[in-house]
Amino acid sequence: MPQNLTLASTSRYRKALLEKLGLPFDCAAPDVDERPLAEESAQALVARLARAKAEAIADGRDHGLIIGSDQVCVCDGRILGKPGTIDNAVAQLMAAQGRSVTFYTGLCVLDAATGQAHQLVEPFTVHFRTLDESAIRRYVEAELPLDCAGSFKCEGMGIVLFKGLEGRDPNALIGLPLIGLIELLDRHGIALP
Repeated sequence: MPQNLTLASTSRYRKALLEKLGLPFDCAAPDVDERPLAEESAQALVARLARAKAEAIADGRDHGLIIGSDQVCVCDGRILGKPGTIDNAVAQLMAAQGRSVTFYTGLCVLDAATGQAHQLVEPFTVHFRTLDESAIRRYVEAELPLDCAGSFKCEGMGIVLFKGLEGRDPNALIGLPLIGLIELLDRHGIALP
C-alpha cells in the first residue's frame, strides 16, 4: 500500500465512491483547463484530462499515487456539460428522450515517485425513456442535478428517466469507475481486497 493515495478531485460523488474501497486517501483540487482541444474526441478529451489532473497534483510530490478522473456525456455526437441551471437541465434531458447517451469516464493512476501512469476510458450508455417536458421538469426540480453531466443522478431518482443501462460498471455514471480503478491500482501493486 502506498504511503499516500490522493484523489485529484473535490467531487463529493467521486469521494463517496472511492470510500467504498476502504483505502485511506485525501482529496486535492487540480488546477486544469478542461476545455476540449480542436477536433478532440470525447474519449481523447477525458483521457487527457484525467492524466492532466493526476499530473497537476503529482507536481512537486516525491511519492504517492494520484487518481485523476474526468467525465463527459455525449448525445448525438455532441458533448454535454454540467447544466448549471434548471432550464439547461430540462433542455438536456428533453434532447435525450428516446435516445441513447454515452458517458465516457477517463481514469488515470499516476505514481508521483516514478511518473508511471496507467489509464483507461470507461464507456457507459444510458437508454432514455420518452417523457414529456412536465415530467422532466418535475424530476429536475425534485433532484436538482445541476452539477451532473447529463443532468441526472442515477444513484437517486434519475433511474425513473431510463429504460436501460449498458456497461460493465454503473459507478462510471457517477464519475469514478471502481472496477477499472481496482485494475489500475493492481498494476501499481495494490491488491484489493
